[in-house]
Amino acid sequence: MDSFEWNKIFGALLAGAFVVLGLNFLSEAIYHSEKPEQFGYAVEVDESATASASAEPEEVVIPPVAPLLASADISKGESVAKKCAACHNFNEGGANKVGPALWDIVNKQMASAEGFSYSGALKEYGADKVWSYDSLNKFLLKPKAYIKGTSMGFAGIKKVEDRAALIAYMRSLSNDPAPLPDS
Repeated sequence: MDSFEWNKIFGALLAGAFVVLGLNFLSEAIYHSEKPEQFGYAVEVDESATASASAEPEEVVIPPVAPLLASADISKGESVAKKCAACHNFNEGGANKVGPALWDIVNKQMASAEGFSYSGALKEYGADKVWSYDSLNKFLLKPKAYIKGTSMGFAGIKKVEDRAALIAYMRSLSNDPAPLPDS
């Protein structure tokens, strides 16, 4: 190969490099963006609306579930419970999952399932309370509103009839079901 061939090869490589650099400069000129002084987005937070996380329940006016329990459909409650089955076990002697086992839960001491690590908020709130029909109704409506700081990530059950059916189903999951409340 003579020097003329080598000149053509080096010329082609040099021309390719100029094309790449030229396209780089051109694209930088067309699509130029300034770097911000500070990366990220500023999030505006209304300090007056931010409440401290306390273990006290939020006062929520909800329809009582007691009048509906006597006529609640347990099979519908079992169907509603399928939403809970991913995290909770409903079988007698069943193991805890992401959430505690719920066998014989009605009128049982809160935060008392053996071997389950409850959130500090639920331990503190439920230290001297039981899962009554009323507390189950309020908790199932919106867990994070009823017990601030609970780690239960469930949005809640909006229809009072569905909550009543679920509570009736959970009541039936016991060898000695809790008595129904007076309407």
